[in-house]
Amino acid sequence: MQRNFFVGAALVLGTLLHAQQDSTYLQEVVITANKYEKKQSQTGKVISVISSEMLRQSGGRSLGELLNQVAGVTIPGANNNLGSNQTINIRGASAGNALILLDGIPVNDPSVISNYFDINLLSVDQIERVEILKGGQSTLYGSDAVAGVVNIISKKAGREKNKPAINAALSGGSFGTLRTSLGISGQQKKLDYLLQLSAISSKGFSAATDTTGTADFDKDDYSQQTARVQVGYKTGVHSRLQLNNLYSRYTTSLDAAAFVDEKDFVADNTNKLSGIGWQLKKENTVFQLNYQYNEVQRAYLDDSSYRSSSFVNFVKSSYTGITHFAEMYLSKKTGSFEWLGGIDYRKHQTTQSYWSTGPWGPYAPPDLKASFDQLSPYASLVFSKDNFIVEAGGRFNHHSAYGNNITYTFNPVYRLNAHTKLFANLYSAFKAPTLYQLFDPGAGNTTLEPEQGSIQELGLEWIKGRTFRGRVVGFNRESRSTIIYSYNPITWSGNYINASTQHNYGLELESQLTISTFTIRANYAYTDGRIEGSYSGTGLPLGKDTSYFNLYRIPKHALNISTSYTSGQWLFTLSGRAASNRQEFIYGSAPQEMPGYITIDLYGEYRFKKINGLRAFADLRNLTNTRYEELRGYTARGITLMAGVLFSR
Repeated sequence: MQRNFFVGAALVLGTLLHAQQDSTYLQEVVITANKYEKKQSQTGKVISVISSEMLRQSGGRSLGELLNQVAGVTIPGANNNLGSNQTINIRGASAGNALILLDGIPVNDPSVISNYFDINLLSVDQIERVEILKGGQSTLYGSDAVAGVVNIISKKAGREKNKPAINAALSGGSFGTLRTSLGISGQQKKLDYLLQLSAISSKGFSAATDTTGTADFDKDDYSQQTARVQVGYKTGVHSRLQLNNLYSRYTTSLDAAAFVDEKDFVADNTNKLSGIGWQLKKENTVFQLNYQYNEVQRAYLDDSSYRSSSFVNFVKSSYTGITHFAEMYLSKKTGSFEWLGGIDYRKHQTTQSYWSTGPWGPYAPPDLKASFDQLSPYASLVFSKDNFIVEAGGRFNHHSAYGNNITYTFNPVYRLNAHTKLFANLYSAFKAPTLYQLFDPGAGNTTLEPEQGSIQELGLEWIKGRTFRGRVVGFNRESRSTIIYSYNPITWSGNYINASTQHNYGLELESQLTISTFTIRANYAYTDGRIEGSYSGTGLPLGKDTSYFNLYRIPKHALNISTSYTSGQWLFTLSGRAASNRQEFIYGSAPQEMPGYITIDLYGEYRFKKINGLRAFADLRNLTNTRYEELRGYTARGITLMAGVLFSR
């Protein structure tokens, strides 16, 4: 199958790369690459964009499903039952090594062992666009940005004075799924505002796989509500104050484990975010102040009228993670130079409790209450001259638990001609140990050091005319002092230690071609890697250094293709995804291989002439009803239909 992947990728992408013809991409402006607006053609950083048009045509898909279509990005579980645990893996990096930003500001959940944020708490209806910036980005964004950052940019208030803008959506389909969304925004004199509400409910299907088909596994339902309020006020000719509030909550039924049903296990997760920002923006100068408070609460209850395990009768646990983030930065353009200087402060706190009872009585480990903070000044400088652009920057990070560390970035770009640029990126990055890894009463280790990453990229990009873009990138990443859990079977105890070196490398090919009413997009990613150290995958000492493959759930080869056709009021998109064999980690045993798969989707949309802004759509996913697994022992969706209407004016 791997040979078929190489052949398919070469044929499809080779055809597109020889067709060089368009894209508004040349002038597309992004903000994540430098923290201020910049055309993609003027940076060598590897950034992909999920545009507002792509989001509108998503057919009610989740954020995880959309990110799964980006080259080098894998979201295991994105096509499972709604509410399934989803982590963003960029270029094979483990969970927590891709930093999520919400409007440029980091969002984390300090109550999670790896500090990653649950993207189930984010609704696509609330999003304007998504920018995925790959490579080590700790210089601008701090801890966790080892493999890249995902900047989720929220919908903005309407800018047309005294005329409110309204958007609404209603859709439904397979598994009793219903999605609704309603928003209003506008501007009155110096004041602008936005209110966006969305909800999702689904009867779902069994998260765990029933291998016999006769075990009567129950359906695992899902319900989500999201509300966002944004208010802006123009404080001067060149300045603006903005307030943001986001509330999201979802509840979902869970199963006990892979292949194991559970009928009364429920998760209730809530996110509360409040932020304030002030910006002064002139022609060549931007000064920004930000503060954000984010609180995630996770509660799990298994009251066990149905018992999937003979060891536990009742389980109740709760986890709260709180993040304070404050930032100040200034960017300025002067002649051939652009410079940025800033400082940020972040404080992480968590409170965690667990209680269970069973045949051997109650079990209640000590509650975890812990916090740490980080203070980081950073700076970058961009120099442009003729066909040459170079960026260099650095960050000094002071951590209250382990002390100090620094990172750097160096990004030279050379334009070979009007259509082609060559770029090379050198980064260092870091991931700070989490609150659980540092301070948990049973497993914590206060002597942990940060994981340190060294990343290199080399790439070539082609842009010609108005309809074509193509990019090829090779990457190499080495993470040292990676943190693992080491277990001693003699003492029945363990803790977290800095022990291993992770080495990942690969290749990404991307292209987009528009000819008349057709648009073809394709990307291919090859990802490989190994871990080196004197500990096994279960944390047992091996007595000597050993190297082994450990990119579990990550396909070595992944190919995404979509073809869109527009005719009058109609739009049709046929898309497909192919993923090669993947390995699943099995504790205490050899990894299990999950077979590769191919899925095909079909999307159709009709725009009404007589009612401006009204569209109807239907989205048929996995139309061949392919049976496959993204997580071993958990069910991926078969053929699925969603249909509905969209309105925006």
